[in-house]
Amino acid sequence: MKTAAPHEAQDAPSADPYSVVIPTIGRRCLDACLRALAEAAVPPPREVFVVDDRRDADGPLDLTGAGPLADRVTVLATGGRGPAAARNAGLCHVATPWVVFLDDDVQVRPGWGALLAHDLAQAGPGTAGVQGRLTVPLPDDRRPTDWERCTAGLEEAAWATADMAYRTETVRRAGGFDERFLRAFREDADLALRLMDGGWTLGRGTRSTLHPVRPADRWVSVRTQRGNADDALMNRIHGPDWWTRAEAPRGRLPGHLAVTATGLTAAALALTGHRRAAAVAGALWAAGTAEFTWARIAPGPRTAAEVATMIGTSVVIPPLAALHRALGAIRHRSAAAWGGTA
Repeated sequence: MKTAAPHEAQDAPSADPYSVVIPTIGRRCLDACLRALAEAAVPPPREVFVVDDRRDADGPLDLTGAGPLADRVTVLATGGRGPAAARNAGLCHVATPWVVFLDDDVQVRPGWGALLAHDLAQAGPGTAGVQGRLTVPLPDDRRPTDWERCTAGLEEAAWATADMAYRTETVRRAGGFDERFLRAFREDADLALRLMDGGWTLGRGTRSTLHPVRPADRWVSVRTQRGNADDALMNRIHGPDWWTRAEAPRGRLPGHLAVTATGLTAAALALTGHRRAAAVAGALWAAGTAEFTWARIAPGPRTAAEVATMIGTSVVIPPLAALHRALGAIRHRSAAAWGGTA
């Protein structure tokens, strides 16, 4: 639906005007996201841009949850170009000094609007953006699964666009989000690094946002290895020290590369008749795989299903991580700094 004229009378006079951009692929969680925003965004956003990034939309999005914000919602369509492109599409239409990027699977908490106003008021002239504080609810009756622990890592993530407020014109001048990042991975760190390299600072605010663990099948950890290709792009455009500057966890890629190399070596030696050397290399591969598997099993619930999933996925993750990293390095070998879509 198209937004009606803003209702300035409802806005707190001391609050900086802001808009909200929410990229979505039509997941059910969008309803909870909009409901929470409608309840907690006081003062309300001037506009809410819901960017429909479904590749094959089979009907309009359900925006019932927007409630009293319904007349402020504008739906934009990007046809499956990825969250970076979706956010840029929303950014193009923002007419307020600040834009808040939310993911469709988060729920802002009570008092969010007032705390956002405080965060923006406290931002100095050299501050380009202020991050919200993410909370990932975990079960209190058992240990979290591998996927739940992975999601919980977002609580420590720097500059995550799950809830990130930016000065609109600053982000536009920086070129927006790099649309070569086709997944919801690293595109937020890339933008943050470009802004900080340009002399801006980023801050952490006081507002709070809930990030529930979304349902996932047992192979989700295998699919996430595609992110290694995005890390190759980050290396290319920001240098090998980007991990430190972006406050990003280093991950286990070096170990995955070593395990993959020993596995390939064992196979090659076996095929060429070097059985004893193949056995040694195979033992090293097995030891590395076992260490990785146990590192994922030990802190978890250790149910039969979780253990079986960890064993199966731990065998295939290292070679897939290595493969995606290699493909990413080839694909992005000539990548230059992002210059925007214009």
